[in-house]
Amino acid sequence: MMEWSSRRSVIRMNGDKFRRLVKAPPRNYSVIVMFTALQPQRQCSVCRQANEEYQVLANSWRYSSSFSNKLFFTVVDYDEGADVFQQLNMNSAPTFMHFPAKGKPKRADTFDLQRIGFAAEQLAKWIADRTDVHIRVFRPPNYSGTIALALLVSLVGGLLYLRRNNLEFIYNKTGWAMAALCVVFAMTSGQMWNHIRGPPYAHKNPQNGQVSYIHGSSQAQFVAESHIILLLNAAITMGMVLLNEAATSKGDVGKRRIICLVGLGLVVFFFSFLLSIFRSKYHGYPYSFLIK
Repeated sequence: MMEWSSRRSVIRMNGDKFRRLVKAPPRNYSVIVMFTALQPQRQCSVCRQANEEYQVLANSWRYSSSFSNKLFFTVVDYDEGADVFQQLNMNSAPTFMHFPAKGKPKRADTFDLQRIGFAAEQLAKWIADRTDVHIRVFRPPNYSGTIALALLVSLVGGLLYLRRNNLEFIYNKTGWAMAALCVVFAMTSGQMWNHIRGPPYAHKNPQNGQVSYIHGSSQAQFVAESHIILLLNAAITMGMVLLNEAATSKGDVGKRRIICLVGLGLVVFFFSFLLSIFRSKYHGYPYSFLIK
């Protein structure tokens, strides 16, 4: 295991290697196994994202000063070890499991990916709880944020320079209101939670191929779910703006009535949709409106 680990941070295993080096006693080391399906025909985008985080964690352990033979990172791909999936009655991927040096894996030795996400930092915390091995995660430098910020500053600076003789647009209340709403929509939809936890975009059931965009638990969410919530909040806000416009404008009464009905329809329909999502995640919530 040490020889393989010195060449590659994550050791690939088939059914024979898994039974001989992970399941068979005696062992004086713990093993973290990622069960996954990385082949293109499996179309598991979540598996690829989780694998990237897993590689970051394994590399952090391999190149750390505390690296030892107490812990190894391995991966079992479904197309290389389908018998292992059957042996463990596993029907979803990716799944992370800890196989301790002594005894059989307990319930806590299976990582709760749906609730916590698969960020390398969260995996490291889970491993520390199960093995007492503390791994400091080192990520390769990512300059995309810095480059994007520099481009944004350059764009804004160039715009201000070109419009230096006419800066009235800076005092445009509508523009600032739209910018503020964009920030509010992003924050209230859970974008910050996504950035911290790194959840999958959606979940595809490997048995029937059904894709879930809304997480069934109130303790987690998918990236697609935050996008849906953002659009619903935007639609409700648009409805409120139209209602306010209908009430305060002094135009044609018939036109104001149409604007009022459209705004009311937006608020009623999309709020009921938002409430139904809330109800599906917080089981036992008794209230619903139009959509159950």
